[in-house]
Amino acid sequence: MANTSFDAPLFLRKRHYIQELASLEDVFDFLDEWAEEQRDATYEVIEKACRMAAQGIFPLPAFRENLRRFLIKHRMLANIEEVPVVAKRQSDRNIGS
Repeated sequence: MANTSFDAPLFLRKRHYIQELASLEDVFDFLDEWAEEQRDATYEVIEKACRMAAQGIFPLPAFRENLRRFLIKHRMLANIEEVPVVAKRQSDRNIGS
């Protein structure tokens, strides 16, 4: 599989947390968790497109855009302002200095 990372990750809103989708591997995991009774035609299309992107048949940027639309349709796309910012640790500080 070639480069499977997105230029910019997508964030989806789960029930109690925000999940980052930064690569096709993340999307495959997300799709595997999708409830079988909710797997409709749009799910089938996005799953097929994901497999085609992994094979290099479907352009990765186009797949990311289709995934973004899929998440919007299912009201799962998180607004970037909803994602908590993790404080950056200062690794250059020495203890005792």
